[in-house]
Amino acid sequence: MSASEESVVGVVNPYGASPFLLVCDHASNRIPDRYGTLGLSEGERVSHAAWDPGALGLSLVLGGILDATLVHSNVSRLIIDCNRTFDAPGLISTQSELIRIPANENLDEAERQFRIANYYQPYHDAVAAAVRQRKAEGKETILVCVHSFTPVYFGKPRPWPAGIIHGSDERFSAAVRDALQAESPDLLVGWNEPYSRADGVTLTLERHGDANGLDSVMIEVRNDELATPDGILTWGRRLATALHTARAARATETENAERLARGEG
Repeated sequence: MSASEESVVGVVNPYGASPFLLVCDHASNRIPDRYGTLGLSEGERVSHAAWDPGALGLSLVLGGILDATLVHSNVSRLIIDCNRTFDAPGLISTQSELIRIPANENLDEAERQFRIANYYQPYHDAVAAAVRQRKAEGKETILVCVHSFTPVYFGKPRPWPAGIIHGSDERFSAAVRDALQAESPDLLVGWNEPYSRADGVTLTLERHGDANGLDSVMIEVRNDELATPDGILTWGRRLATALHTARAARATETENAERLARGEG
């Protein structure tokens, strides 16, 4: 692997004091040099097919507001999608909506394993290491997965400016949804929109959040909302407030449950 291909994962603010750990699976549209253009036009390589536009910018702003650690991929999902299981058809896509990815067709097993070992596994190892380190230090950890989505998909408009998605445990995600809605009553917040766990899009959330017994949430913001620095800042502030409110609500919920278990009524 060349020097230009070595930085496949980024870790920002590793010693952040926040209880929130941010992760961004689709932060980059970078295609390592060995793959050229994947047979795609420049427009296709900067489109949503290659990454989640605005998601990294939002993650960085949100991380700055919260003083949170951020782990993000530095490789396009067209090389390998770090938020998919090994047996998922979309792990290495040959088609993204209307865009065909010819270079991904008919891959042999050696190339598939190369991508897993060099681009996929390092990202998940970095997220797992961050969770382990925080646990060793006795830090509270709430996992927040940040994504963006397109305003239109296969010709169908998506009306939600943002969506909240849960994994196997919906409690913290529901608290974030409720906090967002309370903060902005006129905001149309999608619940398990535009995707849900049933679509196979919650791998990172479940592997590093639910499996470790952590409160966790997947946040999707429509990418036209993130097209300007002001839009990103607005959503960073809005989400920071919602996350803090949700954390407080979950703490109260846990305290009440413990009081009931002790028979304190």
